[in-house]
Amino acid sequence: MPSYARKHQLNRSLVYHVYSRGNLRLAIFHSDPDYRHYLKLVKEYAQSFKAKIYHWVLMPNHYHLLLELDMPEDLSTMMAGLNRAYTHYYHAAYHTAGYLWQGRFKSRPIEKDRYLIACGRYIERNPVRAGIVLEAQEYPYSSARLYCTGKADGITIADTAYYEFGKDNIQRQNSYEEFLIKFDSEEEMIFENFENPLGGQEFIRKLLKINGRYVPRRKGGVPKAGAVKTLVV
Repeated sequence: MPSYARKHQLNRSLVYHVYSRGNLRLAIFHSDPDYRHYLKLVKEYAQSFKAKIYHWVLMPNHYHLLLELDMPEDLSTMMAGLNRAYTHYYHAAYHTAGYLWQGRFKSRPIEKDRYLIACGRYIERNPVRAGIVLEAQEYPYSSARLYCTGKADGITIADTAYYEFGKDNIQRQNSYEEFLIKFDSEEEMIFENFENPLGGQEFIRKLLKINGRYVPRRKGGVPKAGAVKTLVV
């Protein structure tokens, strides 16, 4: 029986920008062991759910992941389990109780070929915009280090567009550093919105909203008029 990954209409063109933050905007990571533990969980859950994580950042009170799943319908299960596992760790470490996260995580479908690398830059520039570091690759808890230095983190799968930055590793790393510096403020605003999918009309047409989450239609499915709101740029 063919897998859902081969049967849905957006195979290899759908990635999710996932975001979650601490309840009341409070910090969820206080020390290096906290960040390391969450990254350990990310790696475990990515392996369990066959997720490819292309770009990510952990900030003191929130995180961003840009990922691709063989089974997009598993996104809610994966992220709920990941956040729940960290909540157990946090309460045990800090002798707390109650809600750690501000509601459910947010996710936004993004057309891979058109926006993956740009969304990745938006994610990795979070510490720069927050004034924590001057250059993205200086921040220890993001995928920028892999792209700028080549240092593997055990989590990041290199963005396919990254290989177009140069003929060898050194050239790609240098070019990517420049790419992070030469950002587009108007472009970054596009990635602030989590309400609607981001992509071309054909990409949008192949999405369906179920229980508040967007998933790709199965092959052979008939789109319903007005089923998905669009944001085409």
